[in-house]
Amino acid sequence: MKRIILLSSILCAFTMLSCKQKVSANSVAKEKIQVAILLDTSGSMEGLIEQAKSRLWNIVNTLTTLKFQGKTPEIEIALYEYGSYNRYDGDYIRQITPLTTDLDLISQELFVLTAGGSEEYCGTVIRKATRNLDWGQNETDMKLIYIAGNEIFEQGKIPYTVAIKEAIGKNIYVNTIHCGSRDVGIRDFWQDVATKGNGKFFNIDSNAKVRYIVTPFDDEIQHCNMRLNDTYISYGKDGYSKKENQKTQDKNASSISSANSTERAVSKSKNVYKNTSWDLVDKYKEDKKALETIDKEYLPEELQDKSKEEIKGFVEQKEKERATIQKQISELAVKRQAYIDEQPKNNDPDDDLGKAINESILTFAKTKGYTF
Repeated sequence: MKRIILLSSILCAFTMLSCKQKVSANSVAKEKIQVAILLDTSGSMEGLIEQAKSRLWNIVNTLTTLKFQGKTPEIEIALYEYGSYNRYDGDYIRQITPLTTDLDLISQELFVLTAGGSEEYCGTVIRKATRNLDWGQNETDMKLIYIAGNEIFEQGKIPYTVAIKEAIGKNIYVNTIHCGSRDVGIRDFWQDVATKGNGKFFNIDSNAKVRYIVTPFDDEIQHCNMRLNDTYISYGKDGYSKKENQKTQDKNASSISSANSTERAVSKSKNVYKNTSWDLVDKYKEDKKALETIDKEYLPEELQDKSKEEIKGFVEQKEKERATIQKQISELAVKRQAYIDEQPKNNDPDDDLGKAINESILTFAKTKGYTF
């Protein structure tokens, strides 16, 4: 009898251990690519802000090409501004957004940025981004800071050497983008910061206009994007305003160029563009039970008098439509990129903000074991 009890106890313990191991294996957080962009918004940086607006979706599309062991990592972007007199916390620094998957929010905030100020505390803004953002804990996470500006790096109370040490302690790569000549960037410590931060040093002309290539596939991708927007179903108190913001960011992208608008449409065809907080289709894909607790008061008017089964059927139909449209955009995007790659490159301007970020992302991806 004692043997039976002992065997039963051992078997129970073994089963519990196995369950714990399974839970532990399943609870490992998904790999993340986290990018914090720190922009100098002092008086001379209007061009830099315009480049950030122009390159956001191109950067996103570069990030979406990356895989880790065949899986798509989660992508989060954060924005800081420093050097502005108009919006500051005492150090002329403002966290515009935390690390977020809400790409429309990033676009929205970029398009309201303005330049004005002259106190650029580079070491301080790096420390704030290092300490205040929710950086991932996985060894396989790719964590990147990009600081762009044009003044000497030694301003402010926090020495950049101290700030860099903290970032390195969290396995964050610190990259510098100097808006000016290479020689001045080296003299003003921008290269030294990148070297100490295990990152890359770039110098760009922040006033250069981003060159766009119009392709035969752009109009068709834009038409698909219009159809894609019709598959979004707002829900919740902020659902309607969030859906309207999606349209606003489409218009903002178009205001830069048709090519930039096309880049945004391509981003919207990827898994990284998800809106579970306000779109019922994305929410249903994430949680099949979401419709059981939905508040009809905050659904579109045409769905408020529908039964749960009818709403479910409507959501599933929109999900199928979206998948079809996203596939069409993805196929067109491949053809579009092939066309762009065939165009002569000898007329390209000097590196801009987007090119600097894209180049280094691909370099660090190889270092961390990502494929693209």
